[in-house]
Amino acid sequence: MNFLVILNRDGGTLRSMDARGFGERIRETLENAGHRAELRVVGGKEVIAAIEEAARNHAVDVIMAGGGDGTISAAAAAALDSGKALAVLPAGTMNLFARSLGIPLALDEAVKAFAGGSVREVDIATANGKPFVHQFSVGMHPRIVEMRSRMEFSSRLGKIGASFRAALETIRNPTRLKVKLTMPHSEVVATTMGISISNNLYGEGHLPYADRPDGGVLGVYITSARHRGHLLLLCLTATLGRWRTSDQVEIHETETVRLTIESRRRQRCVIDGELQALAAETEIRILPRALTVLVPAAETATRADR
Repeated sequence: MNFLVILNRDGGTLRSMDARGFGERIRETLENAGHRAELRVVGGKEVIAAIEEAARNHAVDVIMAGGGDGTISAAAAAALDSGKALAVLPAGTMNLFARSLGIPLALDEAVKAFAGGSVREVDIATANGKPFVHQFSVGMHPRIVEMRSRMEFSSRLGKIGASFRAALETIRNPTRLKVKLTMPHSEVVATTMGISISNNLYGEGHLPYADRPDGGVLGVYITSARHRGHLLLLCLTATLGRWRTSDQVEIHETETVRLTIESRRRQRCVIDGELQALAAETEIRILPRALTVLVPAAETATRADR
């Protein structure tokens, strides 16, 4: 296969390592396995152009992307539009989509797995037409991301610490949203501190990522917490993955949902970790098996047996 490897030296864990040296190891590993590989190490402002160029290149079979959430989300959108396969390097903070795909979290091990990997089709979702691979959220999460963006950190652990501090500050002064969610067979009107809509349901007993990336449903998670103590329990629920037993979350499964914000204050959302402007109405859909990804061969065999 022909790989085009795009590394965002300013994003994820790559900004604290020798991205060029890592890229050369990627190329050597892929070429030793009989593939062809071209390497692009770019800055954050150049990554979108590099991804779009890769999508237009007819000689490229696989776009391998490394960086933070924004890099992976942009690469997934390009792969969706071009029909190319996406290889997700776990170079972010939590690497939730990579976990869902069964990709080894150690970067060099991930590259070795891709060298002998195979392609499979998984789901991707859209919010008003914008693709996302993991999560769309409103309420608490955008506030946490916004507060964290004002803090200084230079490593993965530093970002986790900043997220924790931002979460505590948000819990002290939470925002409530009045929303309406319209689904094919139900409608929910609620005042809530947060909503997350995931590309497939989160698995149980671990961080919030999907055990089955081709399940064909959105997971709609509505926070029912009413005070700070409940919000602390909700954070624990998210960390431990105890969604089904939590009294702080109302869960729905659907293929499409329309989210209407009835609060008057200007709001923002987070799409795959990136802050975005929030429309008064957002149509969210899942596109079953529309995204082609490269995964370890053993992972493909395991999924096929299920």
